[in-house]
Amino acid sequence: MNFLVDAQLPARLARQLRSAGHDAIHCEGLPSGNRSSDAEIAALADAGDRVVVTKDRDFRDAHILRGVPRRLLLVMTGNISNGELIAVVAANLPEIVSALAEVRFVELSATSLVVHEDRREH
Repeated sequence: MNFLVDAQLPARLARQLRSAGHDAIHCEGLPSGNRSSDAEIAALADAGDRVVVTKDRDFRDAHILRGVPRRLLLVMTGNISNGELIAVVAANLPEIVSALAEVRFVELSATSLVVHEDRREH
């Protein structure tokens, strides 16, 4: 799976996703680096078929209201250490990948994974 990790999360998370066999980049590697706007991040993610991984609730709102970014992993772990964050993601990664193969929006907390059903127009 392809991921784009937002600036509020550590670059170490992108490295961990790569070590698990995924294609993952961190915002620091983008042309505007960690100063990339949410719109730039969403556009680059959608163009590269990437899941935006973020703590930023603005992405959640944009996804729900406008469908941008197309796919989203919202990290809702609160204030935990980077090591704890990496461990939570690693422990849930198979379920995260499986869910994101089926739906476009998943939330990860320190204790649970919430998979949101896609709302499709008929």
